[in-house]
Amino acid sequence: MTTRYRAAVLGSPIEHSLSPVLHNAGYAAAGLDEWDYTRIECTAADLPAIVGGADESYRGFSVTMPAKFAALDFATEATERAAAIGAANTLVRTPGGWRADNTDCEGISGALDALLAGAPIGRALVIGAGGTARPALWALGERGVGRIDVLNRSDRSAEIAPLVRGAETTFSGFDADLYGLAVAADVIISTVPAPALRDYADALGHAPVLDVIYEPWPTPLAIAAAANGYTSVGGLVMLAEQSFSQFEQFTGVAAPRQAMREALARHTG
Repeated sequence: MTTRYRAAVLGSPIEHSLSPVLHNAGYAAAGLDEWDYTRIECTAADLPAIVGGADESYRGFSVTMPAKFAALDFATEATERAAAIGAANTLVRTPGGWRADNTDCEGISGALDALLAGAPIGRALVIGAGGTARPALWALGERGVGRIDVLNRSDRSAEIAPLVRGAETTFSGFDADLYGLAVAADVIISTVPAPALRDYADALGHAPVLDVIYEPWPTPLAIAAAANGYTSVGGLVMLAEQSFSQFEQFTGVAAPRQAMREALARHTG
């Protein structure tokens, strides 16, 4: 009898997650007929029971909000980047339990590659400093970016210092010279809800934009950047890019990246 393997995405609400589109397309393209990927409704409080009670057929879980912090707490081991970021979007079964990882930083890095086509980043502007910003800051630190300006309502310099690998970091509020910050940046990464920038988009839209939002798209910031001749990529690119490492950690097989990207593009139309 063929052994069945399973993986799933955990979060709440979860019914609209696009992760099954990516992973199941990958299984089909890689010939992994014995694999299946589903959605499971899961709050932070639910996670220990769901993951701890999963039978051996479950080889891994993707984790979205609000369970990312619980995933890191539950794991028996963690990668360096998950520990530094302080949250996990990936749990992989190991002989001794579960390993936590955070592939969101790979999502950011892959999206930056798609946006900038290999152009170097000397200075970046990151909008927001919460949980979604931390993988972005880690990815920029990994690239050796020299200066990172963070636009946020409070100064969290001490919190982000372990993420940015010694980059010069400045915090500014929304009463700062937003145009000046944007013009000086090689790239802008927005990690805040799209409506939060509606009143600031015209001032900020003066550099290439990576906006983690994918619905609705385009965001006000992406529209403003386009009006000034700059390209943007959205959260769908990041979503695909972060899924590849998850796929490989779960299955041990190289992710069929193009097939997964194409499936997501077909699904989202």
